[in-house]
Amino acid sequence: MKKIIFATGNEGKMKEIREILANEDVEILSMKEAGISLEIQEDGKTFAENAMIKAKAVAAVPQAENAIVLADDSGLEVDYLNKEPGIYSARYMGEDTSYKIKNQNIIDRLEGVPKEQRTARFVCAIAAVLPNQEVITTEGTIEGYIGWEEAGTNGFGYDPIFYIDEYHCSTAELPREVKNELSHRGKALRAMKERLAER
Repeated sequence: MKKIIFATGNEGKMKEIREILANEDVEILSMKEAGISLEIQEDGKTFAENAMIKAKAVAAVPQAENAIVLADDSGLEVDYLNKEPGIYSARYMGEDTSYKIKNQNIIDRLEGVPKEQRTARFVCAIAAVLPNQEVITTEGTIEGYIGWEEAGTNGFGYDPIFYIDEYHCSTAELPREVKNELSHRGKALRAMKERLAER
């Protein structure tokens, strides 16, 4: 059985990852479950660079021997705000600031901005370090717009303010299976699944 260690401590993220990779014959562990505790300096300039930094750092520890290490870096790009918060999405306004405050800040900064200028996207880059140290990266995006209020409880982070036109709702209001199908992380993970299956 393959072992995958996912370089995150985010429970919401782990839930999505397990749902998307559910039919694989793999054991999927978070860093904590693998007994790995690391402070990783994410100083890359892109989502892909940050994902690689995390994956390589975790792959270098003894507990990750013979495991496939996956790491993602994802975030929200709001076009009107010059693609902020971008790679700083998790650290935007401080790491300990609640997403309720972060989301409200983005809504406030877009006050009076018409819908056609509220375009945004979620971006997710995933990096894998294989046991032979080969590195693979994939990327996924989902396009939408910033709404005028938070809505929904099926997501986390910026999901409640990110709306999709064709569904007329936020990503936090979508059923989980629909969200996993459409999401930036779902697309990047499925692409990674295909790449790993070729190995």
